[in-house]
Amino acid sequence: MIRIGISACLLGQEVRFDGGHKRDRFLTDILGPHVEWVPVCPEVEMGLGTPRETLRLVRAGGGVRMITTRTSVDHTEGMTSWAHRRLEELAGEDLSGYVLKKDSPSCGMERVKVYDGQGGMPAKNGRGMFAAALLTRFPLLPVEEEGRLGDARLRENFIERVFAFRRLKNLFGQRWSVGALVACHTAHKMALLSHSTTAYQELGRLVARARELPRAALRREYEAAFMRTLALPATTRRHTNVLTHMAGHLKKLVDPASRQELAGCITEYRRELVPLVV
Repeated sequence: MIRIGISACLLGQEVRFDGGHKRDRFLTDILGPHVEWVPVCPEVEMGLGTPRETLRLVRAGGGVRMITTRTSVDHTEGMTSWAHRRLEELAGEDLSGYVLKKDSPSCGMERVKVYDGQGGMPAKNGRGMFAAALLTRFPLLPVEEEGRLGDARLRENFIERVFAFRRLKNLFGQRWSVGALVACHTAHKMALLSHSTTAYQELGRLVARARELPRAALRREYEAAFMRTLALPATTRRHTNVLTHMAGHLKKLVDPASRQELAGCITEYRRELVPLVV
């Protein structure tokens, strides 16, 4: 079962500052049956309890601090120390992705409010302290916020990256050969092309040099380039090109009527009249 880290409140756990939760039905009811969640609540796990005083990010002394809203208690060092320990534990959890709670001073991935400490309007350009540490510790791990998963394209991309990351881990988690890497690269050809032809070609050149490179360097470079490619937006135009390419391989396998029907479906997708799943 694929394991994905998640902000605990999104599963319905009552760990929010007010003692409540932010259960996300897509995550619990639709995606949940296909994955194993690994819940984490930074603020509770570092010892703040629930309910608790709210926290916010404040720019001060050339950096960003995590401070309670009413009493101005600084929890920056506590969060930093706890996050370091927790991330080392998560390194052993065999995660294939992570879903964070948006806007949270601990878990927000982007556009988190940062106050100036002078009473001015906050700038929405911050990142939660735990989220920042997570992204630094696991730079290739597919990570998203639950709010962004409401966008169908971002949701599809996240799920694609999670399963692809799992397949990479399965490949490199055992004794692997160059032949196995070539097979993996070939199996993902169409998926990679839907994100970037240029990036796919660059990956191909790396695979072609596989026997010339030290295995550790080859793995490191391939993993990084592979996940970087899948993170690029897959557009309707690129998907259409890939579908047309795939249809060409079916010419000798299907009858003319079926080919015509398939071509019609691709055209309707290109015009955005039907979704990709059709």
